[in-house]
Amino acid sequence: MEASSLPVALELVSGGGVGLSPEKRAVLWSSLLLLQRDYRFERVWFWGCIQGVRGAYYIAEGLGPDRAAPRSRLYSLNCVEWSLLPPVTKEMVMQAGWLKGRFQGDPSFEYEYTERNAEDAERLLEDGKEPMIKEEARVVATIEQIDRAVGVVPRGAFVKTPLGSVSENRNFEGLSLTEAKKLSSYFHFTEPVNLKNKTLLEKADLDPSTDFLDSLEHDIPQGSWTVQLEKGGAVVVLRSLLWLGLTFYHVPMTKQYGYVYFGTGEKNLDLPFML
Repeated sequence: MEASSLPVALELVSGGGVGLSPEKRAVLWSSLLLLQRDYRFERVWFWGCIQGVRGAYYIAEGLGPDRAAPRSRLYSLNCVEWSLLPPVTKEMVMQAGWLKGRFQGDPSFEYEYTERNAEDAERLLEDGKEPMIKEEARVVATIEQIDRAVGVVPRGAFVKTPLGSVSENRNFEGLSLTEAKKLSSYFHFTEPVNLKNKTLLEKADLDPSTDFLDSLEHDIPQGSWTVQLEKGGAVVVLRSLLWLGLTFYHVPMTKQYGYVYFGTGEKNLDLPFML
């Protein structure tokens, strides 16, 4: 969610019982505005909070002119001092997938791999040392996984130029209440997968400038999203059951939207058995 509208946005997603204290909100809001100035980001998003055993990671993302370009990610343990996270790699995501259990809340904490396949074991035997992965790398990989799986934007909020860059749609005035209650009106804000598999006939009715992302209606497993009206029907709220703690909000007929994560950073692997 936008750092500039943080206090209001956090209030709109507070219906699920998660959020920050008024004092923490005020400190975080001021800190993010200073962060945007110091790092010269065009926009700063408050991504959310990963709760560890001994502490919490507060995450912010800095954006440049191309909104689809890789974002700069930063974390803070006290909502005041911020540190840049390293760029995510495929190896980070793969290694983080082997780790189980809660985060510790210490960026320098090192995990030992407990499960490896034969190929990995052979490679590590050649290296002659037991591999370690720092919690900082696990945080980066988890943020990337959550953004890919459940990072959401309304249809029409962003446009893709003929040159391939993505920018905010200045003509976007929000979804109507009828459209806002449909999962098909929301897109994953990441590289599309299902869109590439559509036939030319299916793509004929799509606007390439706005319909360049994957819709939530085809997410697997079916039923991994809940859609609710809150604040007397004035706000549409989507919650992910796959990554518990991810909440998206949109105020119909306005430009107010965003998502935030408050959770333990663990994927709900039991979801297929719960539906």
